[in-house]
Amino acid sequence: MIPLSLYVHIPWCVQKCPYCDFNSHTQKGAIPEDDYIDALLDDLDTDLAAYPSIVTRPLHSIFIGGGTPSLMSPAQIERLLAGINARLTPSNNMEVTMEANPGTVEADKFIGYRQAGVTRISIGVQSFSADKLTRLGRIHGPGEAERAAHLAHQARLTSFNLDLMHGLPDQSEQEALSDLEQAIALKPPHISWYQLTIEPNTQFYSKPPTLPEEDTLWDIFDQGHQRLTDAGYVQYETSAYSLPGHQCAHNLNYWRFGDYLGIGCGAHGKLTLLKHDQPRLLRTVKVKHPRGYLDPDKAYLTDSQWVKHTDLAFEFFMNRFRLLEPCPKADFVSHTGLPLSHLAAPISQASEQGLITETSTHWQITPKGKLFLNDLLAIFLAD
Repeated sequence: MIPLSLYVHIPWCVQKCPYCDFNSHTQKGAIPEDDYIDALLDDLDTDLAAYPSIVTRPLHSIFIGGGTPSLMSPAQIERLLAGINARLTPSNNMEVTMEANPGTVEADKFIGYRQAGVTRISIGVQSFSADKLTRLGRIHGPGEAERAAHLAHQARLTSFNLDLMHGLPDQSEQEALSDLEQAIALKPPHISWYQLTIEPNTQFYSKPPTLPEEDTLWDIFDQGHQRLTDAGYVQYETSAYSLPGHQCAHNLNYWRFGDYLGIGCGAHGKLTLLKHDQPRLLRTVKVKHPRGYLDPDKAYLTDSQWVKHTDLAFEFFMNRFRLLEPCPKADFVSHTGLPLSHLAAPISQASEQGLITETSTHWQITPKGKLFLNDLLAIFLAD
């Protein structure tokens, strides 16, 4: 059975960061916590009524993202998780991740979240430089970031993650590596270390900052990767490093092309369902704005589309090749419903170009394939 996860979106932030293209909205006054938790559970009820086969599947993981979910109280997170557990059956050792901003947390909040059922917290540090945090529009300082990591240790969570960025405006190689070394010194079980990219519909897109040159970016990644490796962290995904046994189960399910329900403002879902007795892949999107989402007369779903058979191979490998682990051929068959013969021509082309290797049971992206990932994925695009 394809693993099932649940994504929950909390849309509010204290302020919008200039690089952020996520569905987040600046907090104006008190957050309507009670109403929003009620709506989230009603949204879930609506999905389960629409896709009844989902009800019998064990829940692999929950990810509460945003926005800034840590603006919600531990009591409301507990009510949310209790409502989810009453509707779906948690798998053994289900991972429950919640994103947190260092500028919004206190010691009793982390402990409260753990008591509410959260097993893993992802802390949005981004940088340990006061100047860079100001440029990024972050509301916390370096001291708060360090304190949040210490509190995460003290809360005795199963795991926690530090989110860190590099390639920041006017950032030198030394500054980027100093950020990484400070993160490593805090001994988090997991570090997400990704390069800043300028996305449309952001402040940075309309007023682009000066970013490091390509050669500097490569040197930052090359040296940073080595320092993470020397410290015992294993790269298992393009931008994710963990100590052994601390990979993010929720994100692994995404990249392994697993299923996930999405509830909350603008949340996306992906479900494998039977249509005319054949497995088909359905993608869903929910109402984006909080005002519309909380409107009692609205429908939560704004879009749902069946993925075309001709697009399945591209979508599958667009996810799988973010992971550095070998990809079982059996997963392609079970997760898409297509035969391996469907891939004969593109797999042959990718192998000939040295982008992947192949055994009787697995495909493996090569170092060249990682460098030319877009070229590799283009091979699987439908004509």
